[in-house]
Formats: sequence, C-alpha cells, structure tokens
Amino acid sequence: MIDFSKIKLVVSDMDGTLLNTKGEVSALFFKLFNQLQQQNITFCAASGRQHNSIVAKLDSIKNKIYVIAENGGVAKKGTNVLLSNFLSAEKVIHLIPVLRKIEGTNMVLCCDDAAYIESTDQRFIQLFQEYYHSFKQVDDLMTIAKTVPVFKIAVYHFDSSEHFIYPVVKDLNDEILLKISGINWLDISDTKANKGNALREVQQLLNVTKEETLVFGDYHNDIEMMQEAGLSFAMGNAHKDIKKIAKFTTKSNNDFGVETILEQLLKSKL
Repeated sequence: MIDFSKIKLVVSDMDGTLLNTKGEVSALFFKLFNQLQQQNITFCAASGRQHNSIVAKLDSIKNKIYVIAENGGVAKKGTNVLLSNFLSAEKVIHLIPVLRKIEGTNMVLCCDDAAYIESTDQRFIQLFQEYYHSFKQVDDLMTIAKTVPVFKIAVYHFDSSEHFIYPVVKDLNDEILLKISGINWLDISDTKANKGNALREVQQLLNVTKEETLVFGDYHNDIEMMQEAGLSFAMGNAHKDIKKIAKFTTKSNNDFGVETILEQLLKSKL
C-alpha cells in the first residue's frame, strides 16, 4: 500500500510521461488537476522542452502551475522567473564544431527568447517544432553563441543519441552536464542545470519537503528530480535505468500511468 498522506507537490515530466505518444495531455488529467487544487496540492511540469512548448500543452492551467523547462535551465511560475542557469558561451563555442562533425546530428541552441537551429533538414525541422514552438533558423549557430545566452544545447540523432552522440562528448562530463533525454535527444547544460536543482528551488519557495513530493518520469534527465522526491514513479515505458531508481512503476504514458496514480492520491485524501 502506497502512503500518499504527506504529498503536497506533484511533479511530472512531459514527453513519455504526461504526454501520450501523440503529444497529447488527456482530458482526465485536467479534471484531476482541478481536484488536486481543491486538496491544496501543487502541480509542477518539468521537461527538457522549452517553456513556451510546455505551457502550450497546458495552456488552460499555465498560470496555476510551476514550470521547470530546459531540463532545469529555467523555472517559472506564470511569467515570473524563479531561476535560470546558462551554459557558458566559451563552452557553447567549443562544442558547436565538435557536434557538427557527428554525421546525422542536428543541433538546437535553447535560449530564453527562442530556440536557434542551422539545420536545413526538413525532416528534422518538422519534427523539432513539436518541442520548440518559438524558433529561428540561422546560417551559423556560432554567431548566436557569441551574442545570446544559451540554456542548453539539444542534439538530435535520427537513430540513437545514446549510441551516436554520447560517445563523442562523454569525456567532457566533468565540465558540462550530459543528459540522454530520449531515444533521439541528448541535452548539454551547465553542471548546475538539472531538474533536481530546479525542483529544490520550487520546494523551498513552497515550503514543501522531499517527503511531501511525488515525481513521475521516464528517462535519464529525470534522475535528479526523482532523488528529490519521497515518492517516485517510473512510467511503464521508462528506460530500464529509471525503473531501477524509482520507488514504484506505474502504467505507460499511453495507458494513463500518471492519471492512475493521481486518482489513487486523490482517493487517499477522501
């Protein structure tokens, strides 16, 4: 029997977790969110997506929730910025040529105003717009790196980020934070920019403890925030490493895994 009695904060990843494989949030979730509010339980969305993309999925409740975006690069409540962690310009400038050499790889510089790409691959451009609603296509990312602060570099490989991108940059792990955030994506951030650090900031603002926090996730970029929660749930579709770390496993994102646990949480409050 899972003890939900202490829970005051629910935190959920987006892709592979709250979103189904069509990129949709269920109508049931919005119904359950209203019930969470009635029980004074706060909701926080935590994703590798840009902020604009997250709130587009949660538009009807965007001013009532906390949002951790860019894997902890930025956290907001409404338009109020709670924290931001940028990757140094020197590191971005160093990494761009390295990443350009990996065949089949497309780069995104994730900034506060927009995401920037230099790729002309139409297949990638169409796909990447699901995650980045505000973006600009430029001739040379190096010009952006020299003038615009960057939260993270998101790197996409059509076959596997784990097999084709990570081996090339893994030796830089002491200088930057590398997160395999999906089958095709690898995120490069400042070492302080992770969902766990951002979650701690939200917890402090809300005066909520680790034991009062419940987290859902499915991939490596969710590890740190799972470590900051009293209750952690891996999705049925989660990476095997996440299932080992999480205290519990729920159903898949296509089978209402998040909603199933939220129903149990709310039932325990009756």
